[in-house]
Amino acid sequence: PRLRSHLSSIAPDNGGALVDASALQAGDILLTSVETLNSIGIRLGTFSPVSHAVLYLGEGQVAEAVGSGVRARSIGEVLHEEHMVVAFRPQGLEPEHARKLREWALDRVGTRYNTAGVLLQALFVLNRRVCELPGVPAPVRHYCVSGLAFVQLGVSRNDQFFCSQFVLEAFNQAGAPITAADPRWVSPADLLHMREGDVPSIPAHQPLRYVGHLKYQPTVMAGDGLIP
Repeated sequence: PRLRSHLSSIAPDNGGALVDASALQAGDILLTSVETLNSIGIRLGTFSPVSHAVLYLGEGQVAEAVGSGVRARSIGEVLHEEHMVVAFRPQGLEPEHARKLREWALDRVGTRYNTAGVLLQALFVLNRRVCELPGVPAPVRHYCVSGLAFVQLGVSRNDQFFCSQFVLEAFNQAGAPITAADPRWVSPADLLHMREGDVPSIPAHQPLRYVGHLKYQPTVMAGDGLIP
């Protein structure tokens, strides 16, 4: 039920909009899902309709961290392969920030995927639910999540990346951080909850602005899985 509510809350027919790639700006964050077992498992585990984060570099190009490592590809390839693609825009991003984002991201192409980090992050997402129980005051929730992250995730590294870690580290390196949290604490679901009007578990410096859906194929719960 919670997953269904998150799906409807960002649907184009519920106050959203379908847009094409011309609406994108360098530095936009694309949150996506695809109908694979891995993606479905991530979405069920995080109670979220998204399972992957991609950085838009401008000029029709994106960069992302996937199992084979960091890669650059076209926005057309993303739209062809993904089941849903929704864009959000960080506030206050200057052209110089966007240039640095692009340069840093492209310099990381070929960097190894942070397999150990994403596995630890998945465990952290499950365990931190105790910090997010209804009625827990926001300051207590923040310290609980922070303390658990330091214990379970340790010190950050920037020589390997998983998807949302890569996106957030790019903003850090460009001098336009989205959150004070360590990038390894943050999942694609956390980025989704940093949007305007939501209540994030991991606070952002400023809420992300919804740009629109570049692709949307409704998905609903059926039995113990997801079907279109």
